[in-house]
Amino acid sequence: MAARRDRTHYLYLAVIGAVLLGIVVGFVAPGVAVELKPLGTGFVNLIKMMISPIIFCTIVLGVGSVRKAAKVGAVGGLALGYFLVMSTVALAIGLVVGNLLEPGSGLHLTKEVADAGSQQAAGAATSTVDFLLGIIPTTIVSAFTEGEVLQTLLVALLAGFALQAMGSAGEPILRGIGHIQRLVFRILAMIMWAAPVGAFGAIAAVVGATGLDALKSLAVIMIGFYLTCAVFVFLVLGALLRLVAGVNILSLLKYLGREFLLILSTSSSESALPRLIAKMEHLGVSKPVVGITVPTGYSFNLDGTAIYLTMASLFVAEAMGDPLSLGEQISLLVFMIIASKGAAGVTGAGLATLAGGLQSHRPELVDGVGLIVGIDRFMSEARALTNFAGNAVATVLVGTWTKEIDRARVTEVLAGKVPFDETTLVDDHAPAPAAGELPDQRADDGGEKTPAAV
Repeated sequence: MAARRDRTHYLYLAVIGAVLLGIVVGFVAPGVAVELKPLGTGFVNLIKMMISPIIFCTIVLGVGSVRKAAKVGAVGGLALGYFLVMSTVALAIGLVVGNLLEPGSGLHLTKEVADAGSQQAAGAATSTVDFLLGIIPTTIVSAFTEGEVLQTLLVALLAGFALQAMGSAGEPILRGIGHIQRLVFRILAMIMWAAPVGAFGAIAAVVGATGLDALKSLAVIMIGFYLTCAVFVFLVLGALLRLVAGVNILSLLKYLGREFLLILSTSSSESALPRLIAKMEHLGVSKPVVGITVPTGYSFNLDGTAIYLTMASLFVAEAMGDPLSLGEQISLLVFMIIASKGAAGVTGAGLATLAGGLQSHRPELVDGVGLIVGIDRFMSEARALTNFAGNAVATVLVGTWTKEIDRARVTEVLAGKVPFDETTLVDDHAPAPAAGELPDQRADDGGEKTPAAV
């Protein structure tokens, strides 16, 4: 087993090397580098292919093995309440920093830039009603084939509650889904070996297409955004994590280091979603909490996107010579709280949601979205990293509040005493439940449970 772990260690060293090589190729041969984009797209698509089955198996196992439906509802309600509060905090922080920096002053809008902004707005905006109706899949199967996270979440919850109602008759189905989950994670572990190729293609294409020109003229908002995200993660989330769970944010981020590297190289937090589920369960958070909090958070807990929306809105207004008044800023903040919830369902979520929000709120500013098209890909790195960190912290916090976390195991895992199995992404050596007992079923009498090591 140790030898296997060593090989995965070399895999992530290869990812770092591929990223550096991609940057070099992007500068030296930009024309060739742009043509390498399908390598990165293909790898991300391979990861996305696994998201629906992993979410389905995780949620069905978590919900189906808990005999009290009220417990699942409590976890979901607490998670959604937390997501709403933290999104509001993130939007407010972006608003404050944006007012302090005034990053858009001095820029000029050209016809080409205005056209780029209009293109982003064309198919971006969807109403809240459309978003809510979009959660319902056309068929049960289409939830998997269309790759919609919230649709898969809905089907998995329905299946989990149905298995709850079936009682002991549903146990063979749960065991079967448990075996399927191991198969799916094994396939994911195999796909991860393509990570260096995907990272090389993605980074090379971005550097080749963008170069340094866009970065120089728009450095203020980009650097300001990165610093704001860092402040939010280390100060706001870090303080909350320490006060509530007694966990050091640096230890948690170090534990998730490989996932952050994967996100940095693909610019997609979705690429690390399956691994986050596996690692949070390994950390000691119970299956129901992980199965509900992580997938839901990927659509409703987009802290990085929230910061981006307010800072970018202020940037566009400044650059257009039409700054927002304080009342308009507050009104836009309230609107963006809702708009940001649909960001995960839109390709190019950051720009598309920004354009859609401005189209609905201040249509005259939409053309200015084109000003940040050139650097959006670089800012999406910070968005994805912040969103991922926010969901990791949220899972630990919800687990702590609901007493669905094994604190002793958290300490051991973060100290490196219980290493994560990179070859299977699940614990093959977890203690087996007693006869007739399902995972996470031990506390159905209402007492505090000790989650199974997963």
